[in-house]
Amino acid sequence: MHAVTIRHNFETAHRLPHLPGKCTSLHGHSWWAEITVTAPELTSGLVVEFGPFKKTVRAWIDEFLDHGVMLGPDDPLLPLLQAHDCKTYEVPGWPTVENVAALLADIAESLLHTLVRAPDATVTRVHVQETHVNAATWETATNPAGAVA
Repeated sequence: MHAVTIRHNFETAHRLPHLPGKCTSLHGHSWWAEITVTAPELTSGLVVEFGPFKKTVRAWIDEFLDHGVMLGPDDPLLPLLQAHDCKTYEVPGWPTVENVAALLADIAESLLHTLVRAPDATVTRVHVQETHVNAATWETATNPAGAVA
């Protein structure tokens, strides 16, 4: 197996009104995302070309998440903020760090398929850090032989 990882940061607010505690209030973080692409064999010596992969993933994050607000689709703040031209993004479920990692895995996988890459290259890991002490990781399932499922 061969793997490459890109990293990007973004500033985004969110809130988790469905959970008890202080995260019910709207608040922001300096998020860091690490996205790993893995391939069993290389094509032209690469898993995916770093430049175009970084550019497309960073462009998506900057357009949809950076300096915006991530909210759940049922959050009553969503229509209010949209009515005031605030940049919002509806995260399926709620914008927990776990769900943001899964969202970025789906987005990165779809963007990967538009680029020059090894034939079986796939996103296998996304690590998202919302603070210096809080992070979540999304990973593909693997079978006991170590092959990506």
